Amino acid sequence: MKKKWYVYIGLHILLLVYSASTVFSKLASGYPFLSFRFLLCYGMVLLLLGAYAVFWQQIIKRLPLMTAYANKAVTVVWGIVWGALVFQEKITWGKVFGAVLVIAGVMLYASGDHGEDQEAAL
Repeated sequence: MKKKWYVYIGLHILLLVYSASTVFSKLASGYPFLSFRFLLCYGMVLLLLGAYAVFWQQIIKRLPLMTAYANKAVTVVWGIVWGALVFQEKITWGKVFGAVLVIAGVMLYASGDHGEDQEAAL
């Protein structure tokens, strides 16, 4: 059980990488099709999604699939952060409330996960 927190940290770093792919996708949309910058941005998208796919398999070996997918909702929060940092989008109270709601939902779901882990161990 001590290593479980390590897996969750890895999962959330992986979700950060996954959400970064959307930043490069949006950046690519601002360049002419097949220009060098367009291809560079989409190359980053493919690189990040490829890494995500490999490491996602490692995460779901160590966590129940439903728990891992529930945590994917945190990418909404990363989207807000990326939007503010990279694209200078405003963070509104509605977005903050939504992000808090998403995090609370993930935490609530994850806290109810212990019974499933114990049953799987038996």
